Amino acid sequence: MMRIQQSFPAPVVEDVAGEVRRELAKLELGRCLRPGDSVAVPVGSRGIANLALIIKTVVEELKALGAAPFIVPAMGSHGGAAAAGQRRVVEELGVTEDYVGAPIRSSLEVVQVGQSAEGVPVYFDREAHQADHVAVINRVKPHTVLKGHIQSGLHKMMLIGLGNHRGAVTYHQAFLKYDADRILPSVGREVIERCRVLFGLALVENPREETALIRGVAPQDFFAAEKELQALSQKLIPRLPFEEADLLIVDQIGKNYSGSGMDSNVVGRKSHQHHAAPGERPRITCIYVRDLSPESHGNATGIGRAEFAHSRLVEKIDREATWVNCITANAPASGTIPIHFDSDRRVLKEALAAAGVSDPAAALVMRIPNTMELSQVLVSEAYGPQLAARADLRVLLPPAPLEFDAAGNLSPM
Repeated sequence: MMRIQQSFPAPVVEDVAGEVRRELAKLELGRCLRPGDSVAVPVGSRGIANLALIIKTVVEELKALGAAPFIVPAMGSHGGAAAAGQRRVVEELGVTEDYVGAPIRSSLEVVQVGQSAEGVPVYFDREAHQADHVAVINRVKPHTVLKGHIQSGLHKMMLIGLGNHRGAVTYHQAFLKYDADRILPSVGREVIERCRVLFGLALVENPREETALIRGVAPQDFFAAEKELQALSQKLIPRLPFEEADLLIVDQIGKNYSGSGMDSNVVGRKSHQHHAAPGERPRITCIYVRDLSPESHGNATGIGRAEFAHSRLVEKIDREATWVNCITANAPASGTIPIHFDSDRRVLKEALAAAGVSDPAAALVMRIPNTMELSQVLVSEAYGPQLAARADLRVLLPPAPLEFDAAGNLSPM
């Protein structure tokens, strides 16, 4: 295997807090706010760059306008679909009451505020619904399952985030019948109209997981802004260096990396659990997942996309949290446990055989830390001819044999 460096286009916001203030100032929120108005500020479960700083800055700006902001965990069924668990997730993301200067009100209770034109019930977090106003803050990016002009962003936060567990179940069921471009704006219009949405703050990240863009958005402009930013995000997501592999080794999966544990926009298999759809790239024959991130709290959603796993990952699974998440998302196969062994050496032997590799020296193998960190990737020597033709890839370390410890396990990347 050899270590290579990928180069990605990487615009970055140097002054995050300053940019948040400038974008909020453009919205002239003072025209809508009265002294003492409460504002619910939702926080999801994703590992968004500079999240705590962004939330803190929003709280400060709202206070400066005389409002009384508070934090609402907004993450569907994550955190074990429990109020205490969701509060813990928010705090571990750095959004604590002391740091951001606002109380956290966590409740899985919802109210039905209406229904969409398709007859889909519209649910909304009770605490947020009782507020005078609601802010909507989220990263805009390609979703791991949904397809369309808008996928993961402001609308998804309004529906699945602020819909809590009940809303997440309802909307994922609706996605089986209607496409995202119909349900997201249809339900979103109901939320905007009935839940006093004050503004949106859309975030886009570069391939190095840095804040690339911050956009303040008026509620009536949510769909148009998301459509534009979704297209930008598609260009900026990190990707594997090559489009074909016999085996992909993923050192860690977890909810902090992707809602599906490992991002299908990176590993493929967005439509099918164990193979690429016609024309889809990349095309990976076998995926091996080695561990579960501590930040995932035992939620191993997405493990079912892999053919093989290390036993240590399986031992860390909180089955209830994983299964609740997978069932909520109407993706029960995402929680199925693959074949697993106690050592990397054993898994690699079996995985290469399952991939149809007769000569391991000729195997196309890639290894990544997770699906968010792709600047440095380990690739097998068999990629040499392709590598030579790529100006965007640089060899950092020449080919060297894999090294295993006494237990047959690989060293960290």
